[in-house]
Amino acid sequence: MSEKGEVNLTGAKQSKGVWLVKVPKYLAQQWDKATEKGEVGKLTIGKYVWFSRVSFSLNEELTTIGAVGESESPLQVPREHPFTMNSLGGQTMAVFSQGDKDELSLEGMVVHRAECRPVVTDNYMKLKKVQMKESLKPQRLSQQLERAITTVYKPVANHDFNVEYEKKKKSEGKMVRAERQVVLDMLFSAFEKHQYYNIKDLVDITKQPVTYLKEIMRDIGTYNSKGAHKSTWELKAEYRHYRSAEEEEEEEEEEMQTA
Repeated sequence: MSEKGEVNLTGAKQSKGVWLVKVPKYLAQQWDKATEKGEVGKLTIGKYVWFSRVSFSLNEELTTIGAVGESESPLQVPREHPFTMNSLGGQTMAVFSQGDKDELSLEGMVVHRAECRPVVTDNYMKLKKVQMKESLKPQRLSQQLERAITTVYKPVANHDFNVEYEKKKKSEGKMVRAERQVVLDMLFSAFEKHQYYNIKDLVDITKQPVTYLKEIMRDIGTYNSKGAHKSTWELKAEYRHYRSAEEEEEEEEEEMQTA
């Protein structure tokens, strides 16, 4: 900010309205790859009698990202991103920009608030799985020492974490926690077959302790406390990927023809 703390209010005088839109991290990263004056995509606004439908279509040249983590082949990001429109909730919000001389300028007042979400496809699910694996990698790695440590350490008969593990093992029976990614793969595979599961069925499928399973489901799922599917879990919107009715009908027709 400038020493005098001045703010350019040209945007307010022009009654300029702006949209405040939340976008996925990967989408913002792809935008940064565009040339200085290049086109990143197209925004479509459809006006209907009772509502408006807004969607963003990413430029096809920006849909490919390099190999991520252990993935050898390039990954594809979704092109279509429909908007979920949200209310301002009675808030007054504005957008400011900062120039080279640290001068603040008011770009406009927020008139619409939205969330840009991708259409869930096979490519999107692959991207999410790779990103999740990368986030679960330990920040610290073990390293083999070339020489013996001369510092004297007092040996411990049994470390605290071993004692705790034994307690959990006794309280949870023979169920031992598997690696988080292994459990996630089992859960995603199960939810590809059915949309709703109660926790007992998920325990039978994964053979994991209830407390551990609930901890994972809170990250990727939603618990239905009422309604037709009361006391069941389902995946959050960003992780859902179900076959459409048309795809299921086509598969049934193929099976009948084969028979």
